[in-house]
Order: sequence, then structure tokens, then C-alpha cells
Amino acid sequence: MANTKHVFAFEDGDGKNKHLLGGKGANLCEMTQIGLNVPPGFVISTAACLDYLAATKLPTGLMDDVQAQMRALEQKTGKGFGDSDNPLLVSVRSGSAMSMPGMMDTILNLGLNAETLQGVICATGDARFGYDAYRRFIQLFGKVALGVPDAAFDKEFDAIKEAAHAKQDVDLSANDLKEVSERFLAVVQNVTGHPFPSDPYQQLEIAIKAVFNSWGGKRAVDYRRQFHITPDMANGTAVNVVTMVFGNRGDDSATGVAFTRNPATGENKLYGEYLVNAQGEDVVAGIRTPKPLDRLKVEMPEMADQLDALRDKLESHYHEVQDFEFTIERGQLYCLQTRNGKMNTVAMVRTSVEMEREGLITKEQALLRIAPDSLEQMLFPRLDPTIKAEAVAQGLPASPGAASGIAVFDADRAEQYGREQGRKVILVREETKPEDIHGFFASEGILTSRGGKTSHAAVVARGMGKPCVAGAEGISVDVNRREARVGLTSFKEGDVITLDGTSGKVYLGAIPTVEPDFTPELNVLLGWADERARLKVMANADTPDDARRARSYGAVGIGLARTERMFNDVERLPIVIEMIVADTPEQRQAALDKLLPLQRRDFRELFEVMSPNPVTIRLLDPPIHEFLPDEHVLERELSELRALAQNARGVTVLAGAMGLLHASESVRHDIDIARRMIDPAVVEDAIGKKEAMLKKVRALYETNPMLGHRGVRLGITFPEIYQMQVRAILEAAAECAKAGIQVKPQIKVPQVCTAEELRKVKTFVDDIHAEVAERYGKPVSFKFGTMIEVVRACMRAESLAEEAEFFSFGTNDLTQATFSFSREDAENKFLPLYNQSGILQDNPFDVLDVKGVGKLMQLAVEWGRSVKPDLHVGICGEHGGHPASIEFCHKANLDYVSCSGPRVPVARLAAAHAALKAGNK
Repeated sequence: MANTKHVFAFEDGDGKNKHLLGGKGANLCEMTQIGLNVPPGFVISTAACLDYLAATKLPTGLMDDVQAQMRALEQKTGKGFGDSDNPLLVSVRSGSAMSMPGMMDTILNLGLNAETLQGVICATGDARFGYDAYRRFIQLFGKVALGVPDAAFDKEFDAIKEAAHAKQDVDLSANDLKEVSERFLAVVQNVTGHPFPSDPYQQLEIAIKAVFNSWGGKRAVDYRRQFHITPDMANGTAVNVVTMVFGNRGDDSATGVAFTRNPATGENKLYGEYLVNAQGEDVVAGIRTPKPLDRLKVEMPEMADQLDALRDKLESHYHEVQDFEFTIERGQLYCLQTRNGKMNTVAMVRTSVEMEREGLITKEQALLRIAPDSLEQMLFPRLDPTIKAEAVAQGLPASPGAASGIAVFDADRAEQYGREQGRKVILVREETKPEDIHGFFASEGILTSRGGKTSHAAVVARGMGKPCVAGAEGISVDVNRREARVGLTSFKEGDVITLDGTSGKVYLGAIPTVEPDFTPELNVLLGWADERARLKVMANADTPDDARRARSYGAVGIGLARTERMFNDVERLPIVIEMIVADTPEQRQAALDKLLPLQRRDFRELFEVMSPNPVTIRLLDPPIHEFLPDEHVLERELSELRALAQNARGVTVLAGAMGLLHASESVRHDIDIARRMIDPAVVEDAIGKKEAMLKKVRALYETNPMLGHRGVRLGITFPEIYQMQVRAILEAAAECAKAGIQVKPQIKVPQVCTAEELRKVKTFVDDIHAEVAERYGKPVSFKFGTMIEVVRACMRAESLAEEAEFFSFGTNDLTQATFSFSREDAENKFLPLYNQSGILQDNPFDVLDVKGVGKLMQLAVEWGRSVKPDLHVGICGEHGGHPASIEFCHKANLDYVSCSGPRVPVARLAAAHAALKAGNK
């Protein structure tokens, strides 16, 4: 390892090798090489980080290379590292291959000590600037490298501000900041037991190790887990050592963060914020509420023009929206870093379409730059505009969308309430810090009283697609009391509040929301996706409303209509129960005759909504006991009825024994009421019905019902059930055809394991089809197929294909059968441990198991099409809306995927991604 090159000057590093140099380091190299004004510096590679973490010591010779690079920086800048006359100061910053904003550590102003501080003051003639830089360095280094908690520094800093009657940091004098620095040094001594390190090279070595260690910090690990950043995507962090430039040199200096386009809306306009006389951490940490970049045209017009030029250069070079940091030192503009901007999906979609029209990217690039899962963000709800509510506070609209939840004032409790208890939470903070990331994941939205649209809270919330209102300065947050005050109003932890991240308004209580609309740009983008996708996207829909919604999302048919969902209606459930408890086929048929017109109406409405696209109807699947009351509930009710009957008999006996003719008027009145309230005949009749129901429930009891009397087994045992459903489907199709409505019905038989089952069902399907054709004077065109969800069905695909015109993989049950996992038990007990320990990389009920379940599917497709080459094959399990699973379905040569309506846009884009990736390979 000693011969491995770990350190690269910005002039020499490969700007395309982000895996080695990290995203920040690679971009610093590339910007330097294309002539942008970047402060001189060098990158220590991610490989060095991995070596360090493995051996718990820096690679041999690394600090020798670092010292050589520092000497080169001294030559480039004319300053000396540790020189008491003209000191060189540097920042030490993290940067992995994948952008992880705020998740790892940064140290500014490194190289300061008592001697070099005086050199800074002499060189600049500005004591306030020198002590301001020093106190920042002590706090950052103390926190990041030495483990001193922020609260220990904040306590001393607040005391100085209070004594000086200063509202903001900039109100402190040089003497105030000198005292702050002295107190900070004492804090480090008290907490660590050691004096603050004064040797600049010792500081630099400690800082490099601290940045490497931050790769394994809790917030970085949580972030990678949440966003599924695997080691092959990013492994280890680089360290960037950069010459310091100062935005806190006075009123002609500034620091800011900018996006080349608006990250919330996608508008093609420079967007960002800045602070005069500040360092970069002040902006991203939200310590002060910054100014919008439009103000820079007034305060520093020449700098504003240079910033516009920088924007154009970055976008034209990277062909992507850039999020960049800049510093203005005494009228000179520096670009400190750039990266692809993290935007919400509304902005991503708009910029994709507009950048394609501008010729910056192709349609294929426009599609591939958007993660399919992120389209869910575009379906976030918005506040119902018909509801008139008065906002209690106004902040900055930092990330759009609306959310309601209980106010929670720290990240740990947000995680406890949100993730562990499943409650909807709004995280409320003065300003958020990277350490709060686990609270972000568990929250519906984020509210801060300080900070701007480029603060940490805003950037992370936009990346997650969660509503955020930042810089709501009318709110005073008291974290210790878990309370926020807004004028004369207040809300405490546990109170419900609503955020509107689109307008920046905050409301007390819950405000109703309404469904979102597609933007014109999303329709354009998904049109491009459909042109490039081979897989068709259908929807799982059980009602006309579901079907309409799915069609509005772009579904080209229904891949799964679950008839059992139609039975749970209040009007129908008693008839279904009547069918189940029937003792004879005649009784059962009488109940089915009542259900027939209801089912026929259901199917006709689905056909009408989805015409002329296919509608695939699954015949009854679940065990019929699911429609019956719980055995224990029945036993309890029966016990109560028997007690009531005993009371009724007691009242009757009492009335006879007393002789009502001789009883007092009041006694006769009370007994008469009791007899009317407890009619023995009514009670006995109820007992009889409950006993019959309990007997039926016990008779239908199964030890493992999901592997028992369900699906096609039910249809063969009680063929009249399936016959009613088939008749309803074909008659509904015939009625539609007679009305000139084009329909494509598909009858799907569930839980099949042998071709004999299909033949049995097909026999009465053919008979009913002939009857319907004769009745309506014309045969109905339909397809007959099966749901593949039993392992044996995959193994016998050739014989099933002789009977079926289509296969539809039900991967929920097929996954259970393949793993022998009960989904409900597995997800509640051992699956999380399996995922955490690496036994399984993913939850197989969320992400299709391509190595097991996927191989079964591939065999079934291959064997089925060997018998019937035009066999139509799709997937209708929940995996049908998962991008990685869709990519597998493309490779396995399926024809379509079917998923829930809201996932249809995701699936359409994922299908295009799958086709484009396959084409590229």
C-alpha cells in the first residue's frame, strides 16, 4: 500500500474519478482544470480512508505526501503554514462519491494558534476578523476532532452575547470575540483534559483522521441506509484540503450557496442565498437567516454579474443543475465546490424537459437523471384550497408539499414517535444540524425558526421530498420546555400543526389535503418514457374510482381486479355470509343469485372506465372464513345472549309469581317494560343464529388457511361461486359490447398448481360462454389464464400453458411459498435482523428476490412459451411497482407489470429505465 498514490493536487486529479476522489474533490479538480477561480488545494483519496479505517492508522507515507502538497500550497499562495508573519490557513472537508449533504465533517481556519493568529491580525489589520476566525476554528475542531459537544461552546458564547447585549454574532466586538476564543480554549481543556493542539501539522493530521472517522458516524450511516447507498456506489470519504478564503473580511466580503436553477420549482433562474461578512457554515447551518441572491445585484452588482457568468459556465460544462458554494473576499469571487443539485422531483422533471429543449441533454438523459421512485414526491398532497384557515406564522417555502402531525422538538423523540410508534410527526427546531438526520427520516415535515432556503434543513428535506418551512422567525422555539411561541399563541409537544412548504405558512391543527395534479412537464416526460419502454404498465384496481385514478396516472389496463374486495361492501357482506353458511347447494345458489347482478354491475363499470384496455379479473381467492366473524367474538356474544335469555325467563317467572293483578302500579309498570325490552322469543332466535354461525366458523377452521381451502380449490369445491363470477364477467362484457363499448375481459384463476384444475374451471367457463353468446346473440371475446403463485405451477408451466392464454405472476404469495416465510410473521420478527446482519440484502416482500423467485419466474416463462410462443406474461404482485423488480421483469421478457394506481407513474419511468439500460449494455 506504501506505493499507492493517495494524494492529488487539484491540477492533477481526474475529475471523472469520483469513486477515488469523492464528488467534491473530483469537481474541485475539474473546475480548476477548466479555469474557474478555485482556491488552491489537494485531495486525499477514498482509498486512503478505507486503508485508515481497516488499520486504524494512516497509510504509511501519507503525511509525507501531505506535507509535500502543503509546501506546494505555500508556493502558490506566498504564505507559510504555521508562519507567524503571513500564515496559510486551510479548510479540511469531507466528500464521498455520492453527495451526502452535511452528513460528514468539515473544519475551517485550520492552522491557527496564538502565534499565527497575531500574524493574521497583522496581515489584515483587522483584529475582529482574526478572533472571529479563531473562535470558529476552536469550536469546529473541538467538536469534530476532539469530541467536545456543541452545547459546551454554545453556553459560553451565549453568555458573552448576553453580556454584550448582542443579538447576532456580527454585533460582537474584537474584544468580545477574543474573550470567546479564550473561553473556548478553556472548554476544550476542561472537557478533554488536554490543551488545544497548537502545532499546525498536528492539527492537520488529527483533522484528516476525524474526517475519515466521520464516514462511520451515525448520521452518515443512517443517511446511506435511508438512501440505499451501497459500498459499490460510494465507499469511504475523500479529504479535501483547500486554501482558506474569507467571506468574513468585512462588508465587501460575503459567502453564499447557489443553485443554477430553482431546486424547488425548476425555474431557469439563479437561486440562492448569501450573507455579508460571514463564513459558509453560517449559511448552511441556518445560524443567521441569509438574504436572497437578488439582493446581491443591489449590494454588489459586479459580483452578481460574475456569479451569473459562473452559473452559465457550470451548467454548460456539467450539463446538470449545479449546487455550488462561493465566497467573495474583498471583491474577488471564488467557487469553493459544486455538485449536482439536490432538487425535489417537481424541479427535476421540469429541468429535465427544459434542459432537453435547450439542447443541454438528450431525451434519454432527461429520463435517466430522475430516479423512478422519486416520482412519488409529485403525488404529495396539497392543502385543500376550499378550507379557510389563518396561518399563525410565515416562513420561507423551503420544500413544497403539505403535512400535518404532532409537534416534536428533538430528533430522538421524532424517531421514537414516528418510526417506532407510527405517529405522524413534525420536527420543530431553531435550526437543524446534521445530527438530526434520523429525525428527518421519521418526520412528515420540518419547521425551523432560523435558516434559509439553502440551510441544511431545506436541502435535506428537498432531497427527501418532505415539506419544509425554514426561517419562520415569528416563532420562538424553546427546546428545553418543548414549546414554541408565536405572538400570543403557543403550541407544545404533542399538539397538531400543519405545514405548507409551498407557501411557507404554518397552521395550528390539522388542515385537510387534496389529491395532486400532474404537471405539464411530467406528462411530457412520461410520454417520452412510454415511447422507450417495452413493458406495458397496468394497475391493480378493484373499483371504478380506483380504475379512473389509475387511468389518470397512465395505466393501460387493469392487471388485477380482486373480486373479494367487492364483497366487503355493507350491502353485500350479509349476502356473502348467507352464501357461506348455506347448508345446501340450493341455499347457496339463492344467495349467489342475489350477488350476480351486483357483480355484473361491478364488472361493467370497470370495463366502461378502462375501455378499450384489458381488464383482468381474478376469481375469488381468499379463504371464505375471512368473511365470517371471529370465533372468539362469536363466543363472547353468545355468552351475553344466553345471560340475556336467562334474565328474560327470570322476568317472566317473576311476573307470574307476583300476580300482576295484585302488584302495585309502579311494579307492574317496571315489569312490563322489562318484558318488552327482553323478548324471550327474539333472544332465543338470536341465540340460534349465533350458534349456527359459530358451528360454521368452527367447521371452516383451518390450521394454515393461506395454504388451505382458497382460490381454485374453493372454486372446484363450490363451483357455483366461480360460475356466478364468470357469468357476471361475461354478461357485463356482452352488455358493454351491445352498447358499443369495446372491452377486453381476462378471467384469471388463482392458486393453481396443476393443469387439471384449470381444465375443470375452463369446462364451465366454456359452458357459460356458450349460454351468454346465445342469450346476447354474439360470442364475447375474452382471455382465460392463471395466476402463477404456487411453486409447482412454475415447474408445470408447459402443461398450464396448454390451457391458459396468459400467465400473471402473483409474487406476494410466490415469495411466501419460495421462502416458506409467513409475510406477517417474518416482517414483524426476524426479517429486520436478517437485513441488518446481511443474511438477506433486501426484504424479499419489498424487492423481488431475483435469485430465487426470479429464477422460478424465468423458468415458467421459458417453459410456458415453449408450448405457446404468444403466451402473454405479466406480474401483478406488489413488486410490480418497484423499479429494480421492473428492471428484472424487462430482462425476463415479461409483457407487462401491474401495480397500485399511485405507483403507475413510477413503473412507467422504471420501464423506460430498464429498456434504456438494456440498450446501453
